[in-house]
Amino acid sequence: MQLTVSEEFRPLIEPAVRRLIDNHISSRLAEKDDSIWGEAAQEEASKRLGWVTSASDSASLLGEIFTLRDSLREKGIDRVVLCGMGGSSLAPEVICKNANVDLVVLDSTSPDQVAAALVHLERTVVVVSSKSGSTVETDSQKRAFESAFAAAGINAAERIVIVTDPGSPLDQASREAGYRVFNADPNVGGRYSALTAFGLVPSGLAGADISQLLASAVSASSALQYDSEDNPAIWLASAMAGDPASWDKFLIESDVYPGFGDWAEQLVAESTGKEGRGVLPVVVTSSAPEFSQVPADTISIRARNLSSHCSFEGELGELFLVWEWATALAGYLLEINPFDQPNVESAKIAARALLDSPQQAAEVEFVDRGMAVSSAGIEIVGQTVEAALEQLMAMAGDHSYFSFHVYLNRGEYPQFEALRDITAARTKRPTTFGWGPRFLHSTGQYHKGGPTQGLFIQITGEAGMDLEIKDRPFTFGELIAAQAAGDANVIAESGAPVVSIHLSEPLGQLELLKKIIES
Repeated sequence: MQLTVSEEFRPLIEPAVRRLIDNHISSRLAEKDDSIWGEAAQEEASKRLGWVTSASDSASLLGEIFTLRDSLREKGIDRVVLCGMGGSSLAPEVICKNANVDLVVLDSTSPDQVAAALVHLERTVVVVSSKSGSTVETDSQKRAFESAFAAAGINAAERIVIVTDPGSPLDQASREAGYRVFNADPNVGGRYSALTAFGLVPSGLAGADISQLLASAVSASSALQYDSEDNPAIWLASAMAGDPASWDKFLIESDVYPGFGDWAEQLVAESTGKEGRGVLPVVVTSSAPEFSQVPADTISIRARNLSSHCSFEGELGELFLVWEWATALAGYLLEINPFDQPNVESAKIAARALLDSPQQAAEVEFVDRGMAVSSAGIEIVGQTVEAALEQLMAMAGDHSYFSFHVYLNRGEYPQFEALRDITAARTKRPTTFGWGPRFLHSTGQYHKGGPTQGLFIQITGEAGMDLEIKDRPFTFGELIAAQAAGDANVIAESGAPVVSIHLSEPLGQLELLKKIIES
């Protein structure tokens, strides 16, 4: 991988580069030294450094993956669906997009999105990816496919492939049920798992060249073990976290590597956003309004664009490993543990509580043109969506960012992503966009544990249908509603304001929302 730092930016990060080199942080990481991040982080780090050598360690999986892929295709099974959340889904999606092969990613509890995946069962194999199997979304998705296969007269054991940690509850139950199981390295956390079974199995079954993916990562690893100015990870880490008092956000534009920004967003946000500190990745396209005037607390990191603070390029396997390496180094610079996620569980707990007691959800404050508005952490004066959003935007300061959390079917409503650019242009502040509930497992850590700078707009909507979940006392519609409400509550408890807007007609009301924000 090549990383180019602009001449103007280089002097600002050279002290951090020197700090990493002089303290031998990269070579120590290559040796899996779990003491790098301090005594408090050592126990966790000791169990999370398997990714350092995953590119070479995972080569043994290739033959088994290819054999299964060929066997399935001989039977006419050529459609691959991945059920997974966060780190279990983002890397395979990037790999397959960049390989130009089809992979259906089910990373939502939206009943419409689940239903859209439950088609063409006669030629479908389902990969269920979860480290423990206890993830409620993935468990629910698995149950939906088991029911659908049974209804179609298809043996689920012949069509469901499991990726999980060895000895996990999912591992044991799946083997007893006769499912094909691939075990991942238990010493790798989800967001660092791109080059493990979690990234390789669904991508390989879909037809991506995972052999070259690993080969390019192995090639990149040789440069990373040296404490040298030639090490791209040292410069990238210093760019991200070299002077957090001056900048603590970066725009990541990776149009030439489709989906890569979303993967990097989870990696960096979940790894660094804790203890009131962190680096916020803001995923943008090349046309993002922030590029016309980059905010003072923000830098730009772009793929193959030399006009940015940093420019990167390389093969995808290289990019995965270098960004993982740089994120771990950034944790050292920030003096945080880059491997834990202390605030991720809070939203999950809140969602489960709301499933048990739905009446705890926030009450609707008013309905305006079919849009039901509620809020937390902000008192709205007025009874219009305009008033609610105007008051939220008025709270922005020099270090604020806006964040959209959209709990809709992303396959049906990609148009909602336009709200990001419109808001950034209007407010002149960095703006993030996340599809719920997948961000609960990733960037949600930053929003709840990082600096209290976020101003949140949550959007939910009416589903076209609902789906039962086998042997569960709640439906998919009830689950996603509880997840949205629980997340809003937890964000507000962290000290940030949230305006929640429930749409009765998502597409029609999207146009209204765009006009409101623009004006």
